Amino acid sequence: MAMQQSEERATRNGIMALEQAFSGVQRCQQDVQSTSHTLASNYGGADGGKYKKLLEQWDEHVDTILINLDRMVDELNGTLREHGLVQGSSNDAIDAEYSRSTAVFDELNGTNTSTN
Repeated sequence: MAMQQSEERATRNGIMALEQAFSGVQRCQQDVQSTSHTLASNYGGADGGKYKKLLEQWDEHVDTILINLDRMVDELNGTLREHGLVQGSSNDAIDAEYSRSTAVFDELNGTNTSTN
């Protein structure tokens, strides 16, 4: 059964909204990572350690959110493909941005293992 135009449009709008959410969450994550590294160098003691742990936990939650957003985009793209429609977004671009954000965090954290 063919997908109606309104359903296709709604699916594509959903993909676009998820991609925008992904980018927004990623920007916030990068801002927090940058700020945390700046503050971490000036914030010591037991409370500094707890602060660092809190930010690491937050970062893990954000990674989970980003992964789930990416999966939802994949699902919607799969729906379009099932109906013979062109892919609704560039998953490669999303994956590249996610990898880039991870690389930025690793670089800021001093754990970058990639060779440039």
